[in-house]
Amino acid sequence: MTTAASPRAVLWDVGNVIVRWDPRALYAKIFKEPADIDRFLSHVCTLDWHVEHDKGVDFVRNAAPLIARFPEHEAEIRAWDERFDEMLSGPIPETAAVIEALAARDVPQFALTNMPQSKWPGVQAISPAHFGLFRDAIVSGDEKVIKPDRRIYEIVLERTGLSAGDLLFIDDSAANIAAADAIGFHTHHFTDPAQLRGAVAAHGLI
Repeated sequence: MTTAASPRAVLWDVGNVIVRWDPRALYAKIFKEPADIDRFLSHVCTLDWHVEHDKGVDFVRNAAPLIARFPEHEAEIRAWDERFDEMLSGPIPETAAVIEALAARDVPQFALTNMPQSKWPGVQAISPAHFGLFRDAIVSGDEKVIKPDRRIYEIVLERTGLSAGDLLFIDDSAANIAAADAIGFHTHHFTDPAQLRGAVAAHGLI
């Protein structure tokens, strides 16, 4: 789809774009051997299982069948919820600097994140000064729909009052970027923090 000549606002993904998120950061504290971490994250608490939390499914409800299937890992399964903050390892400095530069130029900024609603306040607390610069945040756990579903991008447009061509969307997922491209967003696939400033500057935003 053809987009407008240049965007006038930025839509940010959060996990691994603004703040680092990695379940291994938690489970490296729980399991002694890397192979045990790999086995647990690929066969027990998988990302396919976690995505239900992003869709708004309550942790207790989602964990129950998993605990029934892997009772020997009950404590480790519950740790996903109870120690979620230990999966987070701080803000990404290059992104923080670009957020500040955009704010200095009064560029509107918004967030679009696949995230359980209950975890969003804790994520914001990692970098309150930067999240405080956003005009709105669309959280999948609230909306009960996740990227790359077209509906969540439509919700962004409804909430912001902007057109797709007005927004530069920054995300680390190729699937999420492809879905936004199809609707007409300007996009940047975030793979290297060092490339972020140049990508945003290329759109004339900073």
